[in-house]
Amino acid sequence: MGQRAGAAAAATALVFGLAGCSGSGQAAEPDGAETMRRASDVLVRYGSSQVVTSMEMASGGTKVSITGTGGYDFARRRGSVEVTLPADAAGEPEHQPITELLTPAALYMKNRGEGVPADKWVRLDTARLADGNLVTGGVTDPLAAAELLRGARGVTYAGEETIAGVRVRHYRGVTDIVRAAEAASAASRGSLGAAAKGFSVTRVPFEAYVDEQGRLRRLRQCFTFTDNAEVVSVVSFHGFGSPVSVVLPEAGDIYRGKIVSAPTPQA
Repeated sequence: MGQRAGAAAAATALVFGLAGCSGSGQAAEPDGAETMRRASDVLVRYGSSQVVTSMEMASGGTKVSITGTGGYDFARRRGSVEVTLPADAAGEPEHQPITELLTPAALYMKNRGEGVPADKWVRLDTARLADGNLVTGGVTDPLAAAELLRGARGVTYAGEETIAGVRVRHYRGVTDIVRAAEAASAASRGSLGAAAKGFSVTRVPFEAYVDEQGRLRRLRQCFTFTDNAEVVSVVSFHGFGSPVSVVLPEAGDIYRGKIVSAPTPQA
């Protein structure tokens, strides 16, 4: 990631993940790339799902993991995830869970940093974030993650597997943020366009698991920084069609003062 993207991630003081990434696979399947490029459209068609997210970073022998659970309304393009930050060295919770509301245009966070009243939200314009909010909040927006597959190339088929009792097809490949931004839906073009400019390494290796209906069940993506660190983001999807209620804050509920970032987990 370029300097702007690195600064954005540091300023928001939330994320990060590191693990090995590879775009290699096994036998090719003719419709693999097309299946990936249609993935976000399929999610929108099915309306909603529950999601489980994770990001990991490992550096100097230390791992940092950020997890989240919630739901996403793909038709309305908004979701809600409760994000759990790492415990302290003694294993005690160091920070309260952060509630994040996700939309293509903005990221809303509650319990975000020192100096923000408990009843107020912080709003970040995703098009102004150098990473387009692919990693800034410790959660990759599930729809943005799927939209990123519109730039998929070199997709290979790695066989069938079972996830949570569901038979899925496993694909591997590499997507490109610039190509994805060019092919993205109008709603996601701003945030992915920002990421296309902010990341110096725009190739994103991925592994995707798709059910018989073409719905993503799990998506693992690896974002590379200029210092060769890799942020690994995983989004799992289940409970398709379940009701998801996301009410965005009113203007008066948005904090307008100075934001003091919470301490960044040291890796």
